[in-house]
Amino acid sequence: MALSWVSYTCIAILLASVYFRNRLRIRTSHVEREAEAEKPGRAKLNDGLSARGRQLRAKLIAAIPHIVITPENPTEFQELTNAYWDQKACEVKPSCVVRPRNVWELAQAVKILKREFDIRSEQAKQSGEGIEPVFAVRGGGHSPVAGASSIQGGVVMNLGLFNDITLAEDRKSVGIGAGCKWIQVSKALEEQNLAVAGGRNAAVGIAGLSLGGGLSFFSPRYGLVCSNMIEYEVVLADGSIETASATTNPDLWRALKGGSNNFGIVTRFTARTFPFTTIWSGFLYLPSFQYSKVLAAFSSSISRTIHDGTSSKRYDPNVSGPLASFTYQQQLGIQSISINLAHTAPPETSLHWPDYWRTSPFAKLWRLWSTCKVRTLSSATDELSVSNSRGRRQAFATTTVKNDVDTLHAVHKAYRDAIVTIKAHGIKKMSWTLVLQPLLPEWALKGDANPLGLDAGAEGEAWVVVSFTVSWALGKDDEVVMEITRSAIENVDGFARERGTACRFRYLNYCAGWQKPFESYGEDGLEFLRGVSRRADPDGLFQRGCVGGFKLGM
Repeated sequence: MALSWVSYTCIAILLASVYFRNRLRIRTSHVEREAEAEKPGRAKLNDGLSARGRQLRAKLIAAIPHIVITPENPTEFQELTNAYWDQKACEVKPSCVVRPRNVWELAQAVKILKREFDIRSEQAKQSGEGIEPVFAVRGGGHSPVAGASSIQGGVVMNLGLFNDITLAEDRKSVGIGAGCKWIQVSKALEEQNLAVAGGRNAAVGIAGLSLGGGLSFFSPRYGLVCSNMIEYEVVLADGSIETASATTNPDLWRALKGGSNNFGIVTRFTARTFPFTTIWSGFLYLPSFQYSKVLAAFSSSISRTIHDGTSSKRYDPNVSGPLASFTYQQQLGIQSISINLAHTAPPETSLHWPDYWRTSPFAKLWRLWSTCKVRTLSSATDELSVSNSRGRRQAFATTTVKNDVDTLHAVHKAYRDAIVTIKAHGIKKMSWTLVLQPLLPEWALKGDANPLGLDAGAEGEAWVVVSFTVSWALGKDDEVVMEITRSAIENVDGFARERGTACRFRYLNYCAGWQKPFESYGEDGLEFLRGVSRRADPDGLFQRGCVGGFKLGM
């Protein structure tokens, strides 16, 4: 006898419950997960190297042998080239890795790379061919774009030893090395009952997140991550070491707030600190048939966060989220929903919900269980990082829409339609996740000015960042996964344009390689960044000689 729809629903709930409880049970610390990540096979000496690549490596070895790691030192070389979140990046093998111990060694290496770039530029002019890229810069190595911080046959500038965290004597700021990850920052500041507007994922590096803008638990209070950086130490294309702040190199200072790696190599970030102890945060886990109620609750809750001048009693600057995730797991054949909620001024009682979330529609939703509680900031970021740990192939893509329920349903339809294609292709161990999170243009008005163009957003309007976070197992599926992801974004954009709910802005840190985030900053923002690039790097080393990130189209 055929099972009823109730029976199928119960089975799906049971499977989802088992899956998520298993994920929570086996979750280890961030450090342990990093150590256990799968490693690819050993690289072969000179694999894929051009004559120019081998010559450049020889020059570096001759000049700075103590900080150059080559395949001839297989253990250390493999350790450094496999230390990426995205498995695709681990398969991109450089000729060597330069691992400077201080800013002066980095400056020396940049001068060598610049001379090589000048030679290749001149050769390209004579031959009419393109310039062969020279190097990539690796901070945290958390980008899902394979060439973002790695380069085939070139030089990887690894900033891993720039890992110091130094609190100022007045405790109002902290200097953070460009090789740090956010888990290190939050743990160091917790000991001092302080925090910064930083990353929500423990595994993400400070450099990539900050240079791409940066969303934070604290954005409703203090603005974006980049808008809370009061100073940068940066090595420019000519090897000079500069400080960028509101009073020294102010244009460069502003350009680094969302301009990515188009101007130089940032070695140190100085961020504002503020008193902080604990956060209330966690996940709600729900069965997939709740999606319509979740979309309604999501739209309603972020409408309450708008500070329109007439509803200040509703406005709560300590509210972070919601982050609503809808996931299809190919291996289990199930769909599920998880919702991350946070409040940066937690209630005194650990298990009580803050008033804002207690009176929100999310509190009334039937759920399988909840992990929400008062905890340390590092615990909150570690919980977010476990949802997609390293050792798998990764991809992102994003768009932005207005907070409109019908548009959100169209977004969810694009997510569901893609599952049909995923099943048809049998993509092994595919995890297909749609994430929705709020973005208020007014956040851009908090902290220091930046070139993102968000301040041109409609006053009193909430936007929604739509992103697809994808992971899978096999390289043979790379192309079809990219096609599925791009098609989903294009379907969302098409619907939003027709309904009048499209937004120009694209959040750089969630963009796919084919997207153009700088164009979404608006004409004024883009031209400002190009002008700073011409002054800081007149020969275009970071536009044409350095791979990774997103370029300015110059």
